Amino acid sequence: MSFRDATIDRERRDLVSHQVMDESRLIRFVAGPDGQVVPDLGRKLPGRGLWVEASRASVEAAVKKNGFTRSAKTKLTAPADLADVVERLLVRRCLDQLGLARREGVLISGFEKSAAAIRSGKAAWAVEAADGAADGRGKILALARHQTVRICGAFSADDLSLALGLENAIHAVLLAGGRADRWTLEVERLAGFRPLRPSHWDTPGAEDETAGARQPGADQAGTS
Repeated sequence: MSFRDATIDRERRDLVSHQVMDESRLIRFVAGPDGQVVPDLGRKLPGRGLWVEASRASVEAAVKKNGFTRSAKTKLTAPADLADVVERLLVRRCLDQLGLARREGVLISGFEKSAAAIRSGKAAWAVEAADGAADGRGKILALARHQTVRICGAFSADDLSLALGLENAIHAVLLAGGRADRWTLEVERLAGFRPLRPSHWDTPGAEDETAGARQPGADQAGTS
């Protein structure tokens, strides 16, 4: 059963707001054998689930207000940096999904190929390195707007390069389909912890102040 199938139309109560919402919008936690609160992003660990909305503010509130202990009705210990832990795990899951997509042939990389995929109408997401140079990114974003392609700039070029097994990965496109659906569920949860569109993208002159900004087309030499 896919992650989407396992979460669609299933609802849980957020232990912070007490609102009922779809599982896809929540993070599941469980109590470890030592009484530590453990994130269970894949929803596979045994034990009673403790559900918190997928946002930094909600996870931090659950820690600060002893929400896990109250919900479990037993003493649990949650690390102060639990929101950071969850963010790192979500980043790993998202990047792993991109690596799988490339191996399956449903992720296109490189400026020209990415642009062509967007123009074809087959793209679901344009994934741009957060620290890529503005010129190439601006062209990709302009194309994406005309095709209603969603944008993700949550990862650095180094992160993308490592995940995709490429050098200088700056531009990538995830094609519409099952893998893109799964990616969407993961990256929408990540959006509660870090912006998918970096604030400096919309700040005039910010690129000139960013040392080592990757140049447009830099990934073409390292990709086929």
